[in-house]
Amino acid sequence: MEVKVMTDVMAKNDAISDSLKKEFKTKGIFVCNLMGSPGAGKTTLLETTLKELSKKFSVAVIEGDLYTTRDAERIHATGVPVLQINTVGGCHLDAQMIQDALGELPMDSLDVIIVENVGNLVCPAEFNIGEAMKITVLSVTEGEDKPIKYPLIFKESKGIVLNKIDLLPYVPFNKEKALEDIHNLNPTANVFEVSCTSREGIDTWLSWLTKEIEKVKENA
Repeated sequence: MEVKVMTDVMAKNDAISDSLKKEFKTKGIFVCNLMGSPGAGKTTLLETTLKELSKKFSVAVIEGDLYTTRDAERIHATGVPVLQINTVGGCHLDAQMIQDALGELPMDSLDVIIVENVGNLVCPAEFNIGEAMKITVLSVTEGEDKPIKYPLIFKESKGIVLNKIDLLPYVPFNKEKALEDIHNLNPTANVFEVSCTSREGIDTWLSWLTKEIEKVKENA
């Protein structure tokens, strides 16, 4: 019975996700599912990214968190519209949550929606939310073993951001091993080594993301 219940949950989620994906494609809205551990630097990367993307595109953010509105407040300070979804203990956002939130967004004028998922390397990778792509943020402070220990999220991600590389001289992180494991799990992944503090790698990351957004808009 437990297997059937879980199968029903996933089937319902996938059906809503497929419907959302069609809607986003028709409207030419690029949707990104931004994932990673608590403390990986997702919100800081998002702040840095929004400052540039919002110069060219109409962007909105959906913030997922267990409790508080702290991350949403940080995003609001950038001037980008943001919606907070508190899961009250839930470990991920699902397609129904995203569908329910869309009524609060100006869908007919948006180019980009970035969903910052709940900080977790397991559950968010299992639930599609209608996104054009998943992107995972891995901080060098987490240890190089995370891709091997949590392979699904790295397999599912089109983009992987290796974050806080300015800290490499100060933390025991085997970058070569981490990159090897990522590429073994996902040979086509686009990997970006960045630091939001020093801005190393940020321009390369933004250039790639901009091209991906433009592809979605061109194919609408």
